[in-house]
Formats: sequence, structure tokens, C-alpha cells
Amino acid sequence: MKTVEGFTLRPLGKEFIITAESIQKINFNKMISLNESAAFLWKSVDGKEFTAEDLADLLVGRYEVDRETALKDSEAIAAKWIEAGIATE
Repeated sequence: MKTVEGFTLRPLGKEFIITAESIQKINFNKMISLNESAAFLWKSVDGKEFTAEDLADLLVGRYEVDRETALKDSEAIAAKWIEAGIATE
């Protein structure tokens, strides 16, 4: 997987949002918001090739979470990013 170029992570209060850098990428029907851990993952892999396993490794290294839970969460967030069009397989 890889994040799609042209999107920027921005803080918004206690959360984060992904914004498009150009009008062609904007879908006004969706707002992509991320919590702190998802924003951490985005910052860690933005512009790089990654797998759900890579995301899980990042979660295990930063948070007190077991590998199985981290992998399940990583697969879910990766699927959401692909569905939202901010990452590709």
C-alpha cells in the first residue's frame, strides 16, 4: 500500500483531518478525520510503501497493545484509507 500524493494531515482540535492540496482531489461528501493513533500511523507511512503488518509494528512499538489487536486495527484503518481514496493497494 501507499498513501496517495496530494493529501496533508492537519490538526483540528484534539483530532486530525486529511485535506486535499488541490481542488481535483476534494470530495465534499467526505471529511476524513483521524484520531491520535491513526494520525501517528499516517505520519509514519506518508509517501512510503507499507503493509498492514508495518502499521501493526508501529502500533506495538508506540502503544501498549498486543500484536493481534494491533494487526486487526491496522487492517481496518488501511481498508478505510483505501475506501476514502487516500491510500492505494
